[in-house]
Amino acid sequence: MRFEISKVLDAIEGRVCTDPSLARAVLDLAEVIRYQDLDGGRPASLLRLGMVIDALSRQLEEDSVPVYAVVHRALLSDADLTSNERMVVRRWADDGLVEVLDNPGDRMLEVADLLGLPVLTRVRFDGLRGRFPWLVEQPGRVLASVPGAGGPVFVAHVGGGPKPVAGDRSPVGEKLLARQWRCPEPGCALFGGGGGGGAFADLARVERAPAGQPPPSLRNGAPTCPRHGTRLSDAGPRPRSEVLAVRIGGLIRRRFVLTEEQPVMVGRAPEGSGGIMLGQWLNDEARRWISRNHIRLELRVGEVIVTDVSTNGSGIRPNGSMTESERIALAPKQSRVLAGADMVELYPGVQVGRADELPTGAPFTPTSVMAEAPTMAMRLPRP
Repeated sequence: MRFEISKVLDAIEGRVCTDPSLARAVLDLAEVIRYQDLDGGRPASLLRLGMVIDALSRQLEEDSVPVYAVVHRALLSDADLTSNERMVVRRWADDGLVEVLDNPGDRMLEVADLLGLPVLTRVRFDGLRGRFPWLVEQPGRVLASVPGAGGPVFVAHVGGGPKPVAGDRSPVGEKLLARQWRCPEPGCALFGGGGGGGAFADLARVERAPAGQPPPSLRNGAPTCPRHGTRLSDAGPRPRSEVLAVRIGGLIRRRFVLTEEQPVMVGRAPEGSGGIMLGQWLNDEARRWISRNHIRLELRVGEVIVTDVSTNGSGIRPNGSMTESERIALAPKQSRVLAGADMVELYPGVQVGRADELPTGAPFTPTSVMAEAPTMAMRLPRP
């Protein structure tokens, strides 16, 4: 039982981040794990976060959907969580995967405003509608998770419906995200440029890239570290980046960030760290065709360069065209600039391209983060 719960917590860990390019919604972690109606279980359970993430994945029709979690510091010592769950949340805090604050206040809305994210919460924010007009002007920006027959479902605060809706980043958010920031506090997990310095620093699994920094908090107009309350210093322009996605069988299976600092290998099971592994989504024929390291992606002067490093070669779908006569063969060792809507096709139905140019277009069966959860830990309400 304990091993199974550890496995599902590891799966959930892969879906929490504070990277502005990857997060798909923002939520209050304490609110989610204390919402007993979701499963009728104990007063606080970290597994409820996995249930909400699965629900978000179903609504967005996309696998591997990460959430941006904000949480009060008191949760790190909450006796209603198991000792293992407390350790996991502390590790997330030390890795910078979640924001841990002494007073979260309206930080959740600030993040949503700066990044254009939907908010998953049951709180109504009636007193903040003047500051954040989109709370009432954009149906689907704020949704409450409620118990459903097969797990949590969402209900929009405005306009009804279950679909989360993203907005545009605010002008202030665009300016803040164009720069790198540094916190004067030693070992700051959010703005220190690397792994955190907390009690679980030796367990850190994340090395934060500058492009993945969260948005600073604004206090009296000054960029501030939300965790330490200290003013941030400007460390120069943020590195260029592109958000790319893998689409397999018409479904977006994973998004990832490409920066000028580090090329990314994509293949069946790439060697080394930072590679994008496709093997878990491939059928037998695709696994035989696609090499362990199949393509290398690089960002140079704002252009995405793809190089085939495989045995069998790849193809380019210009402007996303699926017409066979327009497909351009990419031989092993050959490189090509990937134009705006171009896709690299490693094998029929296995494509990589810019995330905004790869729509989902197939019946969706999500990969659940709760697949390893013990049945007795998930007492779902009856229909």
